[in-house]
Amino acid sequence: MYNLNGKVALVTGAGGKNGIGRAIAIRLAKEGADVAVNDITEHPYAADNTAWNGLPDVVSEIKAMNQRAISVVADVSDAKQVAEMVNKTVSHFGKIDILVNNAGTKAGKDRVPVVDLTEEDWDRVQRVNVKGVFLCCQAVTRHLIAQKTGGKIINISSVRGKQGAASYAAYSASKFAVIGLTQSLAHELAPHNINVNALCPSLVDTERVGHLASALMPENLSSDEQRAEFTRQSEAVVPLGRLAEGADVANMAAFLASDEAAYLTGLSITVAGGSLMD
Repeated sequence: MYNLNGKVALVTGAGGKNGIGRAIAIRLAKEGADVAVNDITEHPYAADNTAWNGLPDVVSEIKAMNQRAISVVADVSDAKQVAEMVNKTVSHFGKIDILVNNAGTKAGKDRVPVVDLTEEDWDRVQRVNVKGVFLCCQAVTRHLIAQKTGGKIINISSVRGKQGAASYAAYSASKFAVIGLTQSLAHELAPHNINVNALCPSLVDTERVGHLASALMPENLSSDEQRAEFTRQSEAVVPLGRLAEGADVANMAAFLASDEAAYLTGLSITVAGGSLMD
């Protein structure tokens, strides 16, 4: 539909079976792109799904579609590892055209009121969700400018990057920052024909739902009960009546990565089933 034939994409945070990163990587490959997939380990959710092998499985899926693919393990909050990841991608494919910054921290002790939030947990969220996006944008941008062929950068923010909520202070602040970075970078890179946009999903039905439920639901419930109740409460505020799926976000990412979105930059597009209308 969007014809990404000949394009090379780098997608961070792509190791989860039900994750946004994997969904985007697969969708870009379906559109004809070759893809480098990244995560902090080859199998970031090993404890949640023993039948899924993480990045190697994503690579196999993409290769089965007759597209080239590699996996690159790297911590996006580490400048040296980011530089090595981007250099490996360019060395393997010869170039890079599309960056999708999807990697983010797992929900945990940061989902508490501000008065109970530790400095350590605050820093952990900002280090990955903000610094990680900055480092990846910086490293890839240098290649895009040198290539002189334009490009696309898609940053995954959140509805919490547009509207805060109780117990989400660290996360929300990080996602607001991603939107600000997106807008600034869009101004800087427009002369180079590089489009920079953000996607702002509501809750997506991924492995992270369980982590969120564990952090926010009553401790006297079982993990399955926590997830079910958290899902029920979340769906109740969505006019379309369901959680977002990875494919919902991937559909918009494929559009923004294509020439169909050539005149769009600096946007923060909400993908939320109507739960946030802006």
